[in-house]
Amino acid sequence: MLGIHDYWLFVASGVLLNLTPGQDTFYILGRSIAEGTRSGVASALGISVGSVLHTAMAALGLSAVLATSASAFAVVKLLGAAYLIYLGLRMLTTANTGGPRRLRGTGALGSFRDGIVTNVLNPKVALFFLALMPQFIEPDSETKVAAFVALGLTFVTTGTVWCLVLAVGAGKLRGFFSRHVRGWKAVSRVTGGVFVLLGLRLAVSRR
Repeated sequence: MLGIHDYWLFVASGVLLNLTPGQDTFYILGRSIAEGTRSGVASALGISVGSVLHTAMAALGLSAVLATSASAFAVVKLLGAAYLIYLGLRMLTTANTGGPRRLRGTGALGSFRDGIVTNVLNPKVALFFLALMPQFIEPDSETKVAAFVALGLTFVTTGTVWCLVLAVGAGKLRGFFSRHVRGWKAVSRVTGGVFVLLGLRLAVSRR
């Protein structure tokens, strides 16, 4: 259908990739523990929206621009790196607060927005969509755009389920860290440091 082949292999590959820890995982865990399940779920949904946008870019061929234009890739990469570093520094700053109960975060809307931005400004996600999905679409298919959309939404669906599991699970730890402030500060520092490192790694990465 739609020129898609080995669909279940694509699903299995997508699930395994979703389970692999990355910046999205750390972002959701950090937001859930710091601000609660509501912000964690909003973060997960924001990341999902970002993935939908990447799917649309891949379907329309816009991701190919990042693959072929060094300047376009560099601009998006540096913007994404700067945003990751900003989020990491903000997490390191919150580590100096009294604990998650006293923390005034950006709320669900801010978590949702940050989730979208961190995902959209990662050019490697765009290239990943462009590299993975064509392998499961027949070269002579007359419905390539629809096939891209179908595969992309499949990947987003499985990813969203996993992200929501992470958000809810990490949100339940908020109570524990409210009673153990030192542990919460350590987690905040580690998460913030990881984000700064992810930003620096993205900044110096090549296509």
